[in-house]
Amino acid sequence: MGTLILAVTSLFLYSVGTALQALHFRGRVHSNLAITTLVGALALISHGLLIAQTVHHDGGFDFGFFKSSVLISWLIVFLLLGLNLRKPVQNLFLGVYPLASLTIIMGLITHTPSRLVSDESYGMLSHIALSVTAYSLFTLAAIQAILLYFQNRQLKRNYNSLLVRNLPPLQTMESLLFEMVWAGVVMLVLAIVTGALFVKDLFAQDLAHKTVFSLLSLMVFVALLIGRYTKGWRGITASRWTLAGCALLMLAFYGSKFVLELVFNRGG
Repeated sequence: MGTLILAVTSLFLYSVGTALQALHFRGRVHSNLAITTLVGALALISHGLLIAQTVHHDGGFDFGFFKSSVLISWLIVFLLLGLNLRKPVQNLFLGVYPLASLTIIMGLITHTPSRLVSDESYGMLSHIALSVTAYSLFTLAAIQAILLYFQNRQLKRNYNSLLVRNLPPLQTMESLLFEMVWAGVVMLVLAIVTGALFVKDLFAQDLAHKTVFSLLSLMVFVALLIGRYTKGWRGITASRWTLAGCALLMLAFYGSKFVLELVFNRGG
């Protein structure tokens, strides 16, 4: 199947999924887990086939700026579909599906230097896989933190908005956020450890900023978890710390790749 057909199919299915979630959010239709899962799964399959044609080629994987984004958005959708089977996270689809669509569009219309990693570089691929999983989990945590932030503010103002009526109880939202943060921290620690083991020079010029910002991000998330269990941090405080850690992590990954590939036009 052609790349363009797969891209259009993915965009169509993500649009359908977004529309269904928007209608449910506004109370126009009743949410159906089976339909939500089916539409998401079909979009995920199409998106995955697109990745197979654009990211995996020439005996390796191209982890360029936009192609990495296409891969990460696929994993975010995958994780969210899995979570949605047992957790009340369906509102996150309203942010995740448009994000996935945007990465697909940018991946098709832009051209950046390739950063190929060989199929046989198992150590490096394991490091990348763990890093991508960590980024995906923290992206979900960032969206959750934003929702939690606005939910807190509106509840404090006794404002019974559409957002408040659609979100789960505050305690459930906070619990979900910290579950995502915990999972992300585990993946990030493993990614840093495998990077130290398998990357020849973790503090090489091209990786120094990524390493430093990743470690700073990890410190922020660990501080958040400690604050949660020692000082009872929650609500807006937890949201702010989560977003700060996610911002540092995005700088670590996208900041370094943006400068290297889009500013200095350097591949790998």
